Amino acid sequence: MSLPAFSTQSELFSTAGLSGSLFAQTDRYRLFAQKVYPALAGVRAQLEACYCADNGRLAIEPVLLLGVSLLQYLEAMPDRQAVDSLRYHAGWNFALNRQVGDELFHPTTLVNFRQRLLEHDLSTIGFEMVLEALMAAGLVARQSRQRLDSTQMFGRVSRMSRLDCVRESLRLALEELDEQVPESARPEWWPRLWECYVDSQADYRAPLETLARKMGEAGKDAQQLLGWLATPAAREWRLGKQTTLLARVFGEQFEGQADGAPQPKTKEQISSERVQNPHDPDATYAAKGKGEQKKEHVGYKVQVAETVSEAVLAPGEPTRNFVSGMVTHAARESDEEGMQKMEQEQEALGLDKPPVQYVDAAYISTQKLVEAAAQGRELIGPAAPPANNNDGRFTSQDFQVQVEQRQAVCPAGQPNTQCSRLEEKATGRVSYRFEWDTSTCAACALRAQCIKADHPHRALVVSEHHTILQARRQEQQTQPFVQRMKHRNAIEGTQSELVRAHGLRRARYRGLAKARLQNYFIGAACNIKRWLRRAAWELQNGLISAPSPMPAH
Repeated sequence: MSLPAFSTQSELFSTAGLSGSLFAQTDRYRLFAQKVYPALAGVRAQLEACYCADNGRLAIEPVLLLGVSLLQYLEAMPDRQAVDSLRYHAGWNFALNRQVGDELFHPTTLVNFRQRLLEHDLSTIGFEMVLEALMAAGLVARQSRQRLDSTQMFGRVSRMSRLDCVRESLRLALEELDEQVPESARPEWWPRLWECYVDSQADYRAPLETLARKMGEAGKDAQQLLGWLATPAAREWRLGKQTTLLARVFGEQFEGQADGAPQPKTKEQISSERVQNPHDPDATYAAKGKGEQKKEHVGYKVQVAETVSEAVLAPGEPTRNFVSGMVTHAARESDEEGMQKMEQEQEALGLDKPPVQYVDAAYISTQKLVEAAAQGRELIGPAAPPANNNDGRFTSQDFQVQVEQRQAVCPAGQPNTQCSRLEEKATGRVSYRFEWDTSTCAACALRAQCIKADHPHRALVVSEHHTILQARRQEQQTQPFVQRMKHRNAIEGTQSELVRAHGLRRARYRGLAKARLQNYFIGAACNIKRWLRRAAWELQNGLISAPSPMPAH
């Protein structure tokens, strides 16, 4: 598909020319045309990589498609409504340098455009373009304070039971093979599997014994189908998308036995990486909280980074903070893994590591505090309390430990009598074991609060960097630390804005790659909205002069 001729110059009787007097200097569509559209035109050279230079029918202008994509996320519209806005909405045409009555395109063109971005590794182009424009405008620095937090994103699939997942994987594989395998090459048991998994459904109101039996039968049938695909006669069909997925699901859900019959794995044997729904294998299960506060979902996790300005805002002044990173990853992964991916993304975007980063306890660990200190940065967040695995007795938080001096003082004021260095062979992690002698503990008035009755003396194991962790636990109790942590709280409002105004909570598409692209557009749209609001406020207050009504040429 070849590209059309492109010019940033509007025609004499274009929408921009006719509507210049209809849109106030502070109108967001006028500001979009003045500030965002030039940035759109500036990335056309990158978009050219998605198309053939001189081959195929003429494509829809990619600058227009990128602009429509940003506006539709700015105003939370689906594809069809976005195309309708080009037909009827003067503001959209003004913002995108179009004429009213210009030729439109089918909504599926936006689908194909997004697919081109994915295929050419340009998922970040919209977000990166806006971020670069904000840096050029002096609103975002390459190194600035920031806050970081994560939120859940529901996949575009439902959560399935294990039996559902196996049966649905079988159905999809059979339907895929039905289009490829001629009837003469199908095995004799094919009609039975087709009737069982394509033409009928399991009765999930049946007793648990019946459902368990059906799970075993599904395992045998999957094993039979996969075994046939491994034979020379059927090997050419075994690498299909759905048959490959069936092999994965079978390996995750079943284990082989000596007699050859597969047996369902126990709950403890199943990995958190397993397929939850074959219609979106990337969507994984995650749970947060406990009891009534427990939240479960199948989908993804989104890390949101935002710049932090400590300047006091004037009354009515819009925020000076902008989204500086959007990382979408597997829901099962920890926030520490998400933080690492955020660092990699921001480095790729040309941003330096923040000198100060505000986070919650999920991001704080001894190792992260040590790394930040070694890099000359501050990681501001509360450390999690020590695990209460001593039946309510004294924990490491009640001891004064100085790892560097190999000294520890118990709550009764007694120093340790022995210290041993421990190192894990698998990970290389170093810890220290502090011990108190039996005679000291036997005579201690706090013995019952410290050790069990059948234990001769107290022992305490801490990491080699426990001093840093202990200092943070003490610091977070102070009022200055509480005041500094208030800078983190605003990330909750930003996440709410991304969810309520731009649809962050639910994936529009299936697959991690498409969810990631969606969230980059959401982050870009949020930044555009904040940028235009700030520009309008500065114009109203005479802080900047009104720019020309047309984009720069």
